[in-house]
Amino acid sequence: MKTEELKEQNRIDLEPFYQALEDDSKLLEEALEILLGMVHFEPKSVKKLALVIKEDSRNLYNEIAELSKSNQDKGNTPSCCGGH
Repeated sequence: MKTEELKEQNRIDLEPFYQALEDDSKLLEEALEILLGMVHFEPKSVKKLALVIKEDSRNLYNEIAELSKSNQDKGNTPSCCGGH
């Protein structure tokens, strides 16, 4: 019985946090920047996050692919022609 009570006390209700992220786009951006900064130093986490994005977040994956393509195209043009 005591163990169950302790488990209940240790559970964190994340719903208010998720709701705050939904309600405030700036907060969401900051949270993502922090998360990506943490993941950046963990090679295994980088690969796992990339797979999650590729498999579960198609719109985000497509946007990243488009940005990558756009940056590659800009890298191939001389700077005199507005390539940056």
